[in-house]
Amino acid sequence: MVMFLGETSGSSNVEEASTSAAGSSSRLIHEFVEMGFSVNMVTRAIEETGDQNTEQILEALLRYSATLANSPSECGPVSYDLQSSESENDFLDDLSDPEGCLDNENFVQEDTVLREKETKLLHLIDMDFPEDEASSAINACGPDTSIADLIDFIYASQIGKTDDSPLLKPLHQIPNDDETRPGQRRGFPPTDQKRKKLFAEKFKRKLEMRRSDSNESEKIRKGSVEDHDRIRIPRHMIGFGIPNEPTPMFQRKLPEAAVGPPYFYFENVAYTPTGVWNTMSRFLYEIEPEFVDSLHFCPAARKRGYVHNLPVQNRYLLQPIPPLTIHEALPMTRKWWPTWDQREKFNCVRTCIGSAKLTQRIKEALECWGDNPPLKTQKDVMYECKKWNLVWSGKNIAAPLEPDEYEFIMGYPKDHTRGVSRTERYKAVGNAFQLQTNLVQVNTVAYHFSVLKSMFPTGITVLSLFSGIGGAEIALHRLGIPLKTVVSVEISEVSRSIFRGWWEQTNQRGNLIELKDVQELSTDQLQKYINTYGGFDLIVGGSPCTNLTGSNLHHRDGLTGKESILFYDFCRVLDTVKCIMRNNK
Repeated sequence: MVMFLGETSGSSNVEEASTSAAGSSSRLIHEFVEMGFSVNMVTRAIEETGDQNTEQILEALLRYSATLANSPSECGPVSYDLQSSESENDFLDDLSDPEGCLDNENFVQEDTVLREKETKLLHLIDMDFPEDEASSAINACGPDTSIADLIDFIYASQIGKTDDSPLLKPLHQIPNDDETRPGQRRGFPPTDQKRKKLFAEKFKRKLEMRRSDSNESEKIRKGSVEDHDRIRIPRHMIGFGIPNEPTPMFQRKLPEAAVGPPYFYFENVAYTPTGVWNTMSRFLYEIEPEFVDSLHFCPAARKRGYVHNLPVQNRYLLQPIPPLTIHEALPMTRKWWPTWDQREKFNCVRTCIGSAKLTQRIKEALECWGDNPPLKTQKDVMYECKKWNLVWSGKNIAAPLEPDEYEFIMGYPKDHTRGVSRTERYKAVGNAFQLQTNLVQVNTVAYHFSVLKSMFPTGITVLSLFSGIGGAEIALHRLGIPLKTVVSVEISEVSRSIFRGWWEQTNQRGNLIELKDVQELSTDQLQKYINTYGGFDLIVGGSPCTNLTGSNLHHRDGLTGKESILFYDFCRVLDTVKCIMRNNK
């Protein structure tokens, strides 16, 4: 008799079913439990349809699953929101019993991979990525790849997509001896193939159910935003206009309560769980976000959303115009750049870098072919180069970017982060999802801030929340706007040290006030600063994106997460400053 763990009230049902059913029934129960259905649901489906037709059993199980949200069953009432990406784990987990599985390592490993792939595909679709691009990214990178890397992979494929793009194929051809394990399975027995086919059919139907039920679920969900009101993330992020491109047709009218001064500027990652940008917009005076990809301002992709009340007319670029391509930014790489590497832009700059071992593997893969490696090898190498933003620093040597090259690409002064460890430098200038600081692409922000030059010719007073390494202040400085007073809030000692060093090295004549915790900005403290310095002209910030993106699905809690909840402190401070300054008038 087969015993399934993890069941309480249904354990007796399992015993009865196992005792009365033939061996085929036990095998079916085993297979469907391993696919993620609970034992009670499988037993009920077999009692209803018999054990001779697995398709009928699967149909019954899908029917039960589809009605779980609205009708109680013997498995217990379960409700979930088909539209919210924050609840996709519940959508999958309500069909599974993680304890109710047999001791079969191969089954468990394969089911885990399938579930991870399914979860991540649904999550990417909820983030408004096209299904084909999301599926291609997962197939190419593997189901164990983090959401952050999958998003970066999609960015890279959009930037460098060609008819024979290496991004459309998985990379297994550059061997890594450490990853080769003896006894690895090369094929699957017929039972496994059948089970995998059933699992694929289940997922396809589940996805169809998700789509067809989404409108109804959205109406039922209390407090939800109607689907047609949901902020959509554009594929081509040019905001309210970018340099040297026709200005989009739009009408931007700010609510009266949002009109500056004080002006404010809030930044965060573009791709977030469903509804996050609606919430941020709602708390910031219902202002429409401006979504911009920094590849229009620098050699690297960086998709961000901005909510601000700045004018959008008569913007201009920093002078001299920053480099926009890899070779413009890093001309020394031209000498070694192979003709078959057609990249002009980097993927999103991140903290993680390629290893020395990877560089060696690429070199060995290329050296045996001379100057013309076969197409297959080219594709494999290009996959790694795009994934890790590798540059050609020597013949057949594809190496990661150095910290000073990161700085230059992101628009920061040379050696801006020098003085801290190499690891901390990468964290400071990379796309570090785990940091509690805010990093901006200076050239992009300077383009938005350029309208302030004529408004504040004698200087500007800034309240900078979650300042990071000072990107917003550097943008203002490079525009030639004097910094009269900056009240900076930043929790990271390393980031504060970097920003303080820049302030001293550039001989700033204004006042720099540093705070560690945003909670120090009480109403009384804000009143004191406003009385002392005559109010704030600009409030700038961006709450940490730790809970909005990244690799850990379980910590992606939206704006209720431990770090991202700091967004509400930005709103609190902004409202308090506006109220005090209005009353002072």
